[in-house]
Amino acid sequence: MNTLNLSEPRPLSEALSGRDSWSRFTMKQRLMRYGGFAAAAAVVAWALGSIDVIWAWVWDSPAQMADLFGRMMPPDASNLPSILEAIWQTVNIATLATLIAVFVSLPVAYIAAQNTTPNRTCLWLGRFILVSSRSVNTIIWALLFVAIFGPGIVAGIVAIMFRSIGFLGKLLGEAIEEIDRKPVEALEACGASQFKIVLYAIVPQVMPAFFAVSILRWDINLRESTVLGLVGAGGIGMILQGAIDTFNWPEVSMVLLTILSLVIFGEMVSSFLRRKIL
Repeated sequence: MNTLNLSEPRPLSEALSGRDSWSRFTMKQRLMRYGGFAAAAAVVAWALGSIDVIWAWVWDSPAQMADLFGRMMPPDASNLPSILEAIWQTVNIATLATLIAVFVSLPVAYIAAQNTTPNRTCLWLGRFILVSSRSVNTIIWALLFVAIFGPGIVAGIVAIMFRSIGFLGKLLGEAIEEIDRKPVEALEACGASQFKIVLYAIVPQVMPAFFAVSILRWDINLRESTVLGLVGAGGIGMILQGAIDTFNWPEVSMVLLTILSLVIFGEMVSSFLRRKIL
């Protein structure tokens, strides 16, 4: 089969005679694509074969879900005061943890940025803190601090805070690395101190990113704090876990509806703040 050569002008009748044809991929490219598809299919087949899936339960899951949702209706609002109190604790956990994490992440972001770090040792120290914070899930942090502080909202606040430092420091550090160097160089030429350089040349440029990242992290923390109670770290998750353990499905549905309302509320607040501040 001949391949159509577009670099040489040819009569239209000869081009349409059927002796030449156009192909998107060469034979080597097609073989590589088919080999990639075959390798992906083999990996998926191996993954399905390596996990212990009880397929009878999978096929029966629609009936079980319908039965469970039937038991959840109608939602039971008899425990609503306790649910609202737990929701308020959840909001406090997310808010306090975000505030603390914001202030802790600022120096970490400063030393983790290549253009502001004092030396290479501080650079790798800052990046180690960011990576270690982000590599551990919030639930794992909560389990650790429940063992240290005991059950309650203190463990939840510290767990959310430790998880947020990596997120905030990473994004703020990247914002610092992307600043315009001209204001910094101008202040350095005038003999300004490092504190004044940070205050007047760096902070004004990263302030929009600072507010945007902080609001985004508060919104994320509001969602993550709803499940901390499952491991004893306070909030609405404790009531949810208790209702599940006692098979009180109407109360479970009431708690889930309350959590959904909280998430919608958080989305509205974060959108309002972004419009007003940014």
